[in-house]
Amino acid sequence: MNTHAPKMRPVIRQLDETAANRIAAGEVVERPASAVKELVENALDAGASRIEVAIEDGGRRLIRVCDDGCGMTADDLPLALSRHATSKIDGSDLLAITSFGFRGEALPSLGAVGRLTITSRAAGADAAQIAVTGGRVAPVRPAAGNPGTIVELRDLFFAAPARLKFLRSDRAETQAVAEVLRRLAMAEPYVGFCLSADGREIFRADAEQGELFGALSARLMRIMGRDFIDNAIPLDAARDGLTLTGFAALPTYSRGAAVAQHVLVNGRPVRDKLLTGALRAGYMDVLASGRHPAAVLFLGCDPQLVDVNVHPAKAEVRFRQPDIARGLVVSALRHAMAGTQRASSTLGAATAEAFRPEPQARSYQMFARPGAGARAASLEAQAPLDGGFAEAASARFEPQAEVAPVAPLGAARAQLHENYIIAQTADGMVIVDQHAAHERLVYERLKAQAEAAAIPAQALLIPEIVELPEADAARILSLADELAALGLTIEPFGPGAIAIREVPALLARLDGPALIRDILDDLADQGASDRLRGRIDAVLSSMACHGSVRSGRRMSADEMNALLREMERTPRSGQCNHGRPTWVKLDLADIERLFGRS
Repeated sequence: MNTHAPKMRPVIRQLDETAANRIAAGEVVERPASAVKELVENALDAGASRIEVAIEDGGRRLIRVCDDGCGMTADDLPLALSRHATSKIDGSDLLAITSFGFRGEALPSLGAVGRLTITSRAAGADAAQIAVTGGRVAPVRPAAGNPGTIVELRDLFFAAPARLKFLRSDRAETQAVAEVLRRLAMAEPYVGFCLSADGREIFRADAEQGELFGALSARLMRIMGRDFIDNAIPLDAARDGLTLTGFAALPTYSRGAAVAQHVLVNGRPVRDKLLTGALRAGYMDVLASGRHPAAVLFLGCDPQLVDVNVHPAKAEVRFRQPDIARGLVVSALRHAMAGTQRASSTLGAATAEAFRPEPQARSYQMFARPGAGARAASLEAQAPLDGGFAEAASARFEPQAEVAPVAPLGAARAQLHENYIIAQTADGMVIVDQHAAHERLVYERLKAQAEAAAIPAQALLIPEIVELPEADAARILSLADELAALGLTIEPFGPGAIAIREVPALLARLDGPALIRDILDDLADQGASDRLRGRIDAVLSSMACHGSVRSGRRMSADEMNALLREMERTPRSGQCNHGRPTWVKLDLADIERLFGRS
């Protein structure tokens, strides 16, 4: 029995304007941060060069947004509070959208659930003001004001008090507002932003100058921090009408959560599963388990190639050709990771800190003059032994190899604990984990061999039949050619079923049905799947681990230098197969500071 069936025939009625606006507000304005997003986007669409935001009590009591944009006239103000009234589009083409806003819902929705006042002045006109309280609009009246617009929203959700129960603490709501403003500030480096909470400035980003990449770098340094820029690789790629620019951090500069990932499409900050999945795939094979990449990606394309009218909050997009967008992100990231030979600056700082001696408490005994016996013992200890300096039990020093330390990883000078290579560079020193480095070299060699020749497949004596919903069966069969290139051969087996004929020889014990379902889950969640490739790579990684130079093996100077040169030639050699760094660097300036010589 249908539990929703009415006891009597329902009557269809037209909702009044106030009720309709409150319903719309539930989609557009979830919390104070949503209101700030809508108002700041309006300011950007108005051509503002500076935007100031002030909130009180996390945005519950007050949200004020001031801009120096084009402003509105007295005749514009009532229309701005009408639903679906907008200056951004004419409605003839919902794909030709180049502005942040276009739905015409934000201002009437805010006026329906709070006390909204708009004061605006357009060029060549007098300032005017309009107010709306809980959906009731007051007449326009003259006001004083500079060119631009000031929007004040007080007592958010006073007309919908049930929504207040779902808000978090003032601190959490303030942080959400700050995050929204930071994301929008990334999109517009030439616009100045300022945020104050309860009278205290908590975020400021003055307008940047210069060419776009330089301005963007300066803005991201202010928002993401200098460490991010110091450890990031610039991106600049294009494919089939899409462009990708931005910065991607080195794998060794990773985070414990996905909090430093920002994706913008045509300047609009979005949260898109397809693109975040592509970001993860681009870093696949170079990140440690449980770590997340840091990146700011800007995708640009003709507005006709992407639909931003997916959800009222405009935080989701849909590409006309999603595979091209995903492929561009994955290939650009992998190419950038393979083409760099840098160590994270944060690793260098951590290395220097590890070398720093523990502070010791001063005592008068430390400054006492040594006696004659102590001085004699000290001189005797400093004298060389017969045959030169004693070799430390855990370190071997090779004769100076005929290798100049001008190469990126320098010239090998010593081996410590039969595992760590010490190399001298032109401006410091490098410490290499020989096992981790050689493991990555062997792994990359195995992957190249697997890609050069088709991955061998092993036919199953009895094909495995996987029962699936017909839609899932059709979806997985559409990838049959791609899976076959990886050694997994599947065929249709009647309605709603597939047969697994062959599996990759490297994965002879593969649970085929489980893999098929995992791939389908990835397709449903992200639109693509790298799961089979990942399993093959895991086997190659295991083979590389067992076939690489082991810890504890003594290496000659020639062997150590050969390893360093191959690392310089091999993509992704800065991380081992498990995502850990293979080498760290200490600049000469850092070493001198350790000894108080700076």
